[in-house]
Amino acid sequence: MHEYDDAVLKCFVDNQLQLFPEEVADTLEEAESFLEEVMAVVVESVEEVIEFFEEEGIDMDGATGEDILEAAEVFDVGDGRYLIVEG
Repeated sequence: MHEYDDAVLKCFVDNQLQLFPEEVADTLEEAESFLEEVMAVVVESVEEVIEFFEEEGIDMDGATGEDILEAAEVFDVGDGRYLIVEG
């Protein structure tokens, strides 16, 4: 089980519409339940985001780190970490 701290949960609640057509969580508790359910991942760097996509077999076709960070599934927590949510 992943541990999602308040910074990660708040990031998801504030930015969830970048990935979903409507809100899936109103509170930090709902966000935590949702992220656990979809097995969202928190990584420590852009390199780890790229590594995650490669391991998942997602074809990035020469995408740069910047391109990958613009993917709807990638949320910038704001402290150097990224939340990856596979919708």
